[in-house]
Amino acid sequence: MLLVSKTPEHPFSAEIDAPGPAPRTKTRVVAAAGILAVVLIGLNLRAGISSASALFHDLQQVLGYGAWTAALLPSIPTLCFAVAGAGTSWLVRRVGVEKAIAVALFALTAGLALRAVPSVGMLLLGTVVSMSGLAVCNVAMPSFIREHYSDKTATMTGVYTITMSLGATMSAAVSVPLALQLDSPSLGLAAWAVLSVVTLAAFVPIALAAHRRRSVEPAAPISPWSLLKTRTGLLITAFFTIQAIAAYSIISWLPTILIAAGLEPAEAGLLLGLAQVVTVVGNVALLALAGRPGGLRRAFMVASVSYLLGAVALLVLPVSAAVVTSLLLGLGFGVFALVLVVISRSGGTTAEATAMSTLAQSVGYLLGTLGPFGMGLAHTLSGGWSVPLMMLVGVAAVQVVLAWLLTARRGDKDAAADEAPSTAPDLVPALSEIPA
Repeated sequence: MLLVSKTPEHPFSAEIDAPGPAPRTKTRVVAAAGILAVVLIGLNLRAGISSASALFHDLQQVLGYGAWTAALLPSIPTLCFAVAGAGTSWLVRRVGVEKAIAVALFALTAGLALRAVPSVGMLLLGTVVSMSGLAVCNVAMPSFIREHYSDKTATMTGVYTITMSLGATMSAAVSVPLALQLDSPSLGLAAWAVLSVVTLAAFVPIALAAHRRRSVEPAAPISPWSLLKTRTGLLITAFFTIQAIAAYSIISWLPTILIAAGLEPAEAGLLLGLAQVVTVVGNVALLALAGRPGGLRRAFMVASVSYLLGAVALLVLPVSAAVVTSLLLGLGFGVFALVLVVISRSGGTTAEATAMSTLAQSVGYLLGTLGPFGMGLAHTLSGGWSVPLMMLVGVAAVQVVLAWLLTARRGDKDAAADEAPSTAPDLVPALSEIPA
């Protein structure tokens, strides 16, 4: 197994060995800025999606768009994650991971601001632009963490995914009250541009520090698509795809499903927020479990089975039991943090991790669009939510099977890695070593 080097060409290490207290102080400041950037980016990455999900009902009432637009809107994020995400590997090679993230944050801010205009066209355009920015961040962040925190991958991935859940929780819970306060669902969406502006400002020192660093010999480009010839590449991509279908189906439609069952919009938004709160706590527990000897498979299975039970509960239990459903689904969402850790530790270099992230997320989100779009279309055609929810239960069952396959041990190397997670960061063998 290829291990991540403990002394890479570290972006923050240029001044660490310099004499005198001033360089060390400056290094600590830049490193602290990097951690702050991870936190703020995590807060942004689901806020723009969850806030829209909570307001879809009000937006349709105010703007008057039809069923096809209603089905398309929840599908735009995953489409953008697929299309824009596919170009992230190229962008990172051209300008570096830090500048790529800075460009992405600018696009996110601009797109969120466009959604302030109360028209269907600007809602669609703003969503495409902002979600394209999120797409680049989605793919680049595992590589950013790999490059800057190679010996703390799981910890920083945990921080990143926990703050992502916090952002989703906050936006889902307060978007409806905020829109009511502003007397406009469009302004309620655009208000989240303030958070992205703060994040962009905090990330500027990181991008500037990267610009001032002496350039190193660029790594040979790695085609993400060649990784589909490996067993690991196939399994990671398949799992990421199925969890994207499962997660975004719920994130996009849970409030609407609960409203149709008789809940008030604000209460439905709070229940989506509850699921995200559970995800925060669940991420901590799941990552801790995954770090134990033999714990990776148990963590994947706990999360995947929990999601399956939540999907079944949403189908068969009355709306009065929606809290139980939210708790189960929230724990199930924690599988996202686990698969990100696997991606960030895959291969032997940052370039390989970027390629794996590009492949898994571009393919995964492209096919993941079938989740929210398919559920919306099935609802329109069937006139209810029973058929879409039965489809979701089937997706959740497939996820359980893939979780089992992805975490299957493949010999002594994997067993050794599982027994010593703190000294062997790779949870999977080097991508080039595993034939399909």
